[in-house]
Amino acid sequence: MFTKLSTAVLATFALAAPAAAADLLSKKAPVAPVVVVSPWDFAVGGKLMSDYNFRGISQSDRRPSVTAYGEIRYNLSDMFQVYGGAQGWSVKLPTTPTMELDLYAGLRTTVGAFGLDLGVMRYVYPGEVQLLAPVSPAGTDFTEVYGKATYTINEMFTVGANVFYAPNWLGTGASGTYVSGTAKVTLPMDFAVSGELGRYYLGTTDPVWGAQVVGATNLPDYTYWNAGLSYTYKFATLDLRYHDTTLSKNQCGGLTGDPRGAITGRSNWCGQAFIATLSFDLTSKDLK
Repeated sequence: MFTKLSTAVLATFALAAPAAAADLLSKKAPVAPVVVVSPWDFAVGGKLMSDYNFRGISQSDRRPSVTAYGEIRYNLSDMFQVYGGAQGWSVKLPTTPTMELDLYAGLRTTVGAFGLDLGVMRYVYPGEVQLLAPVSPAGTDFTEVYGKATYTINEMFTVGANVFYAPNWLGTGASGTYVSGTAKVTLPMDFAVSGELGRYYLGTTDPVWGAQVVGATNLPDYTYWNAGLSYTYKFATLDLRYHDTTLSKNQCGGLTGDPRGAITGRSNWCGQAFIATLSFDLTSKDLK
């Protein structure tokens, strides 16, 4: 009887096993969700500044200034990104433009610790008025091409080199080439110290711009540097920075056309400056 019972039980399992296996095979494995990463990205930001300093020269008459920008980016791959953007600045310049508007586009690439940014920028000053025809240029809009390289040595140290070239600087007909080196040290608790040392090489103005009054003018080359301390919290950064140049007050007056120096020919727009800046920068990833 035991033998018959055992045989019956084995037969039952033998018949049930194929059915169980069939049930397991019929259940579909869960499909992993497909994550689509958009190649598009964007960035927005702005600054509040106690003075708008552009390569050592005040663009806001030593007064507070604001700026805001927007940038669209397209990632061609993990290594290459194309971009385009616009940035507006409040300014106070001799030609009394309503603002400065920078329009730019370029290509960025990253290979390991090395980064390279190549692009072109158009500086536009809408609503400006010619100071004195024909001694001053009719318009100071100009175009500049640039290359910016960075190298991250480690988590603390980053160095960089920049080259900017304008064939017609501020509409004067003179070329303008600016080269600089940068360094940044990241400190604990989101602090950092950084600086820049640069040299501006300016050419000779057009005889047409100088007319018969002064003829062509050799613009002065000068050295510019800055150093500062910054603190970053999430997307906001507070920066305290010292700026200075080798331009004398007479050279500054001739280069900038500062209306306050119309009689003396001198200007303080190019000298020592301590500037506080509060900035914010956001990308699409920060908003997710």
